[in-house]
Amino acid sequence: MEALLNIQELSVGFRTNKGLLEAITNISFSIQPGETVCLVGESGSGKTVTSKAIMRLIDYEKGSITRGSILLQGRDIAALPEAELRQLRGKRVAMVFQEPMAAFDPVFTIGQQIVETIIQHERVSRRVAWDRGIELLSRVGIPEAAIRMKQYPGELSGGMLQRAMIAMALSCSPDLLIADEPTTALDVTIQAQILQLLKELQQELGMSILLITHDLGIAAEMADRIIVMYAGRIVEQGTAEELFAKPRHPYTRGLLQSIPPLDSVRGERLYAIQGSIPSLAALPEGCLFHPRCEYATERCRAEAPPLVEQSGSMAACWHAEQVAAEPAIRSKSAALRVEASAVHEEQSEAGFSRTDSEILFSAEHLRKYYPVKRRSFAAPRTFIRAVDDVSFSIRRKETFGLVGESGSGKSTLGRVLLQMEQATSGKVLFQGKELTGLNGAQLRPLRKDMQVIFQDPYGSLNPRWTIGDSIAEPLKVHGSWTAGKRRHRVEELLGLVGLDPASASKYPHEFSGGQRQRIGIARAIALNPSFILADEAVSALDVSVQAQIVNLLQELQRKLGLTYLFIAHGLQIVRHISDRIGVMYLGKLVEIAPSDELFRQPAHPYTKLLIESIPQPVPGQHGSTAPIQGEIPSPANPPSGCRFHPRCSFATERCRKEQPELRPLGEDRYAACHYTLL
Repeated sequence: MEALLNIQELSVGFRTNKGLLEAITNISFSIQPGETVCLVGESGSGKTVTSKAIMRLIDYEKGSITRGSILLQGRDIAALPEAELRQLRGKRVAMVFQEPMAAFDPVFTIGQQIVETIIQHERVSRRVAWDRGIELLSRVGIPEAAIRMKQYPGELSGGMLQRAMIAMALSCSPDLLIADEPTTALDVTIQAQILQLLKELQQELGMSILLITHDLGIAAEMADRIIVMYAGRIVEQGTAEELFAKPRHPYTRGLLQSIPPLDSVRGERLYAIQGSIPSLAALPEGCLFHPRCEYATERCRAEAPPLVEQSGSMAACWHAEQVAAEPAIRSKSAALRVEASAVHEEQSEAGFSRTDSEILFSAEHLRKYYPVKRRSFAAPRTFIRAVDDVSFSIRRKETFGLVGESGSGKSTLGRVLLQMEQATSGKVLFQGKELTGLNGAQLRPLRKDMQVIFQDPYGSLNPRWTIGDSIAEPLKVHGSWTAGKRRHRVEELLGLVGLDPASASKYPHEFSGGQRQRIGIARAIALNPSFILADEAVSALDVSVQAQIVNLLQELQRKLGLTYLFIAHGLQIVRHISDRIGVMYLGKLVEIAPSDELFRQPAHPYTKLLIESIPQPVPGQHGSTAPIQGEIPSPANPPSGCRFHPRCSFATERCRKEQPELRPLGEDRYAACHYTLL
């Protein structure tokens, strides 16, 4: 069968002040009709550049194809003039971008943008194009499609906006759909819906998919073949079954080992690939991966290995046979489970006991409402109930995980606990002292004991300050530190988080994403706090970097006796790092349980569906075959009774009328459900 897409010896460069910087070097692969191929690798490996090169979008980013060809059914995209490219984009090849809000024009309605795409490529009237847009939105699962066509991008939720992006990409029935990290910013439940939708549409339309992701669970669930990229080159490719069962490149094996399995021993160090992906401007000699590779030899340092076929798959490694002969990656899980009791005993000896530990933070009937602007003076007042009657506690030296979909109130609850926002009602107590009602001056002495690690470290660091200045700022605000002592403390903190103390004079843009997160952590622990809020602190990181940061957080907790509130939507990571987990839905806690118990036997239907939606990093072992339907309702107009009942298969008339209270189910277990699953 002739390939739909055939890329041969492709190289892509970008014009910079220092000359042409080569981002992709000599890559070759093909995609068959109806096939799904996944590109995986860390940020900076060249995945997105490859996808943009296929559509020649690099032309608008000072990029150009310097070598090779991109054949789409025999036509070389690399040689096409702009006029022909415009006819090809959207019609033959379409793209779903990682951030749909950036892909849609905010000043035009969803309908206007879909209609424009259809009219650009097909000779139909605006009315026919509008009707087709409604049909497409309905097909991708958006309710009230006719109304959504008239809405602006800012009026749709993240999940709906991603569905609308898919609808627009499919408006002209393309032969190839390129999906660039289409689920990275989405909750696990919406992610499962989008992946299911892509599989259904592919089967229905017979199109090929090039899926870019750094989530190997998604790759296992979706891919027929997987291509692993590193520093602009392909280092391995093969079928999903071959690659997961017997990886032949150390980098691929490292990525697979970095995923925390759901049966891992909670609290143990995760496997992490040391170091970070090299700068394209300073690539090492020989094999590009050798500075991070445990198999590296002198030959690896001197000579770059070619990509050659071995036993049906392809790998660029001098030691591919040795790597493939290693034991199965997950073979030690059972042994780790046997050792789990010893790990918990060690944690207890270190000073943490789940049953009698001192309460550090507690919330009592906490509420946070935001008023909604009224359209008229006579209209009734309404509120967004972001946090609605939440009570729970966090013990000293424990990690309390908080999970739930976007819009459930997780981040708002964290901010209210730290009094970054004032509560509407209820109490927050820290070390037995009530925080609610205190003014800024009264809170200031307590701030040094309560710190935050933000999701976006680059956005939380001043780009005009050196990282040394940023880390030293809390030392200036709290305490009488001399300049010399501050400098010494900054160097000590950088060493503690695994960075070179000499890098204190550098600026944030000179660091990778993982390194910037380490800088954020160094700043957060500068004053030896007792409590840290980690708000989606690892959600945007690659799996390998994520493992490094989780290991660092656990190590700092053991050394410094820290207490964490760990908010995330990656359930495997939350399970691994947390002692207890709270599950939020639409402003309320619906379940609290010890981490292992919650994953082994969830009590609330919502928790069960969250866990079932996790994509498994094993081909053939998918998440839930029927992902949770619908999206989280508006917190301004929550359903009556149990707030989850419109999406719950167990719901009865009682659920629709009577709101369940969070009640105890045993030691440390609570659930808000009329019909718990225990």
